[in-house]
Amino acid sequence: MGESTSVTNGFSQNRMDQKINVYIWDMDETLILLKSLLNGTYAEAFNGLKNIQEGVEIGKMWEKHILALCDDHFFYEQIENCNKPSLDALSQYDDGGNLSDYDFNQDGFGPPYDDSNNIKLAYRHRFIAHRYKQGLHSFLNQEMIKDLDELYDMTDKYTDRWLSSARIFLEECSAGHKKTSLVAADGIKSSASKYQHINLLVTSGSLIPSLVKCLLFRLDNMITDENVYSSWEVGKLQCFQQIKVRFDHPNVRFCVIGDGWEECEAAQAMRWPLVKIDMRPGGSHRFPGLTSRTLGFYFSVVYGSSDAEDEEE
Repeated sequence: MGESTSVTNGFSQNRMDQKINVYIWDMDETLILLKSLLNGTYAEAFNGLKNIQEGVEIGKMWEKHILALCDDHFFYEQIENCNKPSLDALSQYDDGGNLSDYDFNQDGFGPPYDDSNNIKLAYRHRFIAHRYKQGLHSFLNQEMIKDLDELYDMTDKYTDRWLSSARIFLEECSAGHKKTSLVAADGIKSSASKYQHINLLVTSGSLIPSLVKCLLFRLDNMITDENVYSSWEVGKLQCFQQIKVRFDHPNVRFCVIGDGWEECEAAQAMRWPLVKIDMRPGGSHRFPGLTSRTLGFYFSVVYGSSDAEDEEE
C-alpha cells in the first residue's frame, strides 16, 4: 500500500508513523510581555536594575496601538460584545458570499444575535481571517510600520530580547527537526520529517485583540488564524478539550506552555505536560532560556523517555 498525504482537522498526515507535536501557548507573559510592563512587575523582578516607568510607558504605547488596530481595522467596536473562542466558531453560518463589495457599516449588524446576525458576524470573522493572513503590510502605511518596528526593537532591548527569543523559539517549534530517509520505488532517497509541529495559542484575552497582538508582535507567521483560541468566555479547559477533539490521532502529543494558574489546572486535567514560564531573571523557563531540550524532557515525563531522546537530537 502506497503512502498517502491528507489534511485532517488542521494537520497534514504524510506518514502513518509521523508524530505530531502540538504546542499550546499562552500569550501574555509567555510569548509576549505586556501586562507585566504596564503594572511594573517585570521590572520589579530585577531589583532596581530596570527602570519601572520606562516599562510602563512602553506598555502604554503597545496598548494604544492594539486598541487602534482593533477599532480601525478589525470591527472591534461592532463585535466587542460577541467574543467567540475562535474565528471558525460560526463557520456553519457562513454561506460563502462574496465580500468584495460588502458594506459592513450598513448591514444592520447588532443585537439580538439571532441566525441573521450570526451570518453577519461570520462574514466579519472571514474578513478578519483574510486580513490576518495578508499581514500588517497589506493595510498599514510605511510610516506606521516603521513606528511599530521601532517600538518592537525598543521593547526587545528593554526586555533583554524576550520578544525575539520567543519568536525564534516558535520558529524552532514550527520546523521538523528530526529527519528520516525514505526510499521510493525507484530507489531514490528523500528526506521527511519524523515530527510535524503545530503552534496553537490559547489566551484568556478576547479573540480580536489577541489576533492583533499576534500581528503586532510578529507571531502571525508561526501561529495561523485558525490556531488562535480565546478562553475569555469558555475557560481554558474547554478550549483544551476542543483542541483534543480537533487533533484526535494516536500519534499526537500535546504540551502546554504558560505562566497562569488556569492553564496549569487545565493541563493537569488533560494530563498534558506543562512548562510553567517564570519571568524572574536567571531562570531557564523564560525567554531567552527555554530550549527544545527542555520541552523534550517534559514530553518524556508524560509520553515516555524514548520521545525525549528523539527531541534532543
